[in-house]
Amino acid sequence: MPRIVTYNVHRCLGVDRRLNVGRVAEVIAAQSPDIVALQEIDVGRARTGGVDQAHHLATLLGMAFHFNAALTVESESYGDAILTSLPERLVKAAALPGHPLTTRLEPRGALWVAVRIGDIELQVINTHLGLAPGEQRAQASALAGEAWLGSPERSDPLMLVGDFNATPRAATFRTISGHLTESRRACKGAPSIRTFPSQAPMLALDHVFVSGGIQVRSVTAPSDMRSRAASDHLPLVVDFDLIDEQTKPSLTDA
Repeated sequence: MPRIVTYNVHRCLGVDRRLNVGRVAEVIAAQSPDIVALQEIDVGRARTGGVDQAHHLATLLGMAFHFNAALTVESESYGDAILTSLPERLVKAAALPGHPLTTRLEPRGALWVAVRIGDIELQVINTHLGLAPGEQRAQASALAGEAWLGSPERSDPLMLVGDFNATPRAATFRTISGHLTESRRACKGAPSIRTFPSQAPMLALDHVFVSGGIQVRSVTAPSDMRSRAASDHLPLVVDFDLIDEQTKPSLTDA
């Protein structure tokens, strides 16, 4: 059964203020994922010792990776990554719109990778939305529009994952839910899993939205001591099966 992890790693700076890429890798490795979507990754930034965190984490986990820089200043970058040990290809990496009234907010982006699982190609879009409601609404609308979910490059099964900075009551969540199903709701009997803040999770900000052709089997957020310390978010872990809808029996086949 395949497993995906989405995890805001807070540039590998733990709640104990320790910068520790290895500890984040250990948290991820403990889940034995096939696909990992990461947010808040530093690449070559002075504040985190100039380390290429995407490359370092991929090396520690024995995975290939793609990185999308939402923010680039000279040789320093900050953004999102997708890691996997499975055959993959890059579909798209691009910026998302900011707030219509200000350019001072942190830039945001999305990264789209296709991963081959057996005979089926799973498309995964990883993102990290902004904090301001107007900014979030613009970004969610862009993701739901023709450049992303409505793109001719899209094919199901598809997952849209990441840190949406939005709970299920937010307008942003409702926009995405008009096109995909959130994994907690797709998993029968799944508890209300919260991921933020990691020390005492109160909010469900991290999500895995799924299209048709995906059956969610379980949704968890490991909360052992290492996971609670490594970042200000807990990882969200989703186990799933892929269903080839073209070969799924119809009612007339019964």
